[in-house]
Amino acid sequence: MHARILHLGPEVLVLDKPAGLPVSARQGDSLEAWLPALRLGKKRLPQPAHRLDADTAGVLALGRTAPMLAQLNRLFAERRVEKVYWAVVRGGPDGESGLVDAPLGKISSAAQGWRMRVDPRGDAARSAWRVLGRGPGLAWLELRPETGRTHQLRVHCAHLGCPILGDAMYGGGQAGGLHLLARSLALPLEPPLRVEAPVPAHMRAALAACGG
Repeated sequence: MHARILHLGPEVLVLDKPAGLPVSARQGDSLEAWLPALRLGKKRLPQPAHRLDADTAGVLALGRTAPMLAQLNRLFAERRVEKVYWAVVRGGPDGESGLVDAPLGKISSAAQGWRMRVDPRGDAARSAWRVLGRGPGLAWLELRPETGRTHQLRVHCAHLGCPILGDAMYGGGQAGGLHLLARSLALPLEPPLRVEAPVPAHMRAALAACGG
């Protein structure tokens, strides 16, 4: 995990979280199990200031001190953090850019378990999108979530008619893993901090097919 440190400051640690690793879990491997190894001289364990889906790779910010963790939590809650994601989707949206404004709600069933869906009675959810490239049957999107609902980008891409490649839950197929990357974070600290994650190995071929 030390090799995945993108930024190490006195108060903020930023990781490139690997796809497949949950931030927290009741059992099995998770980022929580790695926190003691990421203490790196501090008395307290670093703590994540936000969440990424287990299957989403990329930038994850952690507070190394209690005051900084509180500040980061506040920045995320106030939507003052600039979050940029990259996704490779099946097909592609009409047009070159737009905004999905579609509330989300949670549903569950014995057969399929829980998932999110577009629901007019759900929580407000907005995602801006822009096409960065296109390939045979694929498109490379930049996604900027204005809200932070569970599975928001995955459901919104499916709602656009172009589910994220490898997203079996929302129609993107099962092969190759989820092609969603938390590409960068811009934190309005003093001084400002912007950190970018590299493209994970499982996304490189599809991105290359779209010109990335």
